[in-house]
Amino acid sequence: MAVDEVLLERAAAEQLASWRFYAWREPTLSLGYFQSYADRGQHAASGSCPVVRRLTGGGAILHDAELTYSVALPAEHPLAARRERLYGTVHAALVEALGALGIAAGLCQGAGRQPEPFLCFQRRAPGDVLVEGVKIAGSAQRRLRRAVLQHGSLLLRRSPAAPELPGLEDLAGGPLADTLTGRWLDRLTGRLAAGWAVDRLRPDELQRAALLAADRYNAASWTQRQRGRVHSA
Repeated sequence: MAVDEVLLERAAAEQLASWRFYAWREPTLSLGYFQSYADRGQHAASGSCPVVRRLTGGGAILHDAELTYSVALPAEHPLAARRERLYGTVHAALVEALGALGIAAGLCQGAGRQPEPFLCFQRRAPGDVLVEGVKIAGSAQRRLRRAVLQHGSLLLRRSPAAPELPGLEDLAGGPLADTLTGRWLDRLTGRLAAGWAVDRLRPDELQRAALLAADRYNAASWTQRQRGRVHSA
């Protein structure tokens, strides 16, 4: 989460777009920016998992057998100011990549029910990626004046810490992550008008990420405080 924020700051300061895939060392529950910390008691299965709070909104995500992505775009990018278009672009590329693997996926057209469930993958919003009517990917955004961060989760398999949620591989059968990520990124290249090159954080960015992790994402004052509203899909 701290690295995602560093990439957002880089996009704002240097007009540089970034795309990142990552996984988690242990099953972890991430709360949406505005979710109540007390509401985690609604989900007993993840009760023993560490908890963090994201910079973006939406429902809680159990990060375990899933793939997290983030994309940071400078304000000058044609999609940066178009919230729904950015969601749609990233998710449509995933639908195409799944289709190339013989998996029929589509985008949710309807709105979720109120009140919304605690877990993100039990919610429905226009633009969510569905397979057999099951949500397998969703995203959320955080905006600065000069950049936007979008990140989301692709649910791969059912986790013991969230057994009610089947993942893509449960629905389609067989391991898919290694094959899917390259195909997804290939389709994003044209849609985002970006040429990708492998990069690493600079020493000053690593230092900034460590500071954010210590002062914000590992801090109870951040994780347990109350928030208000941001956009998610």
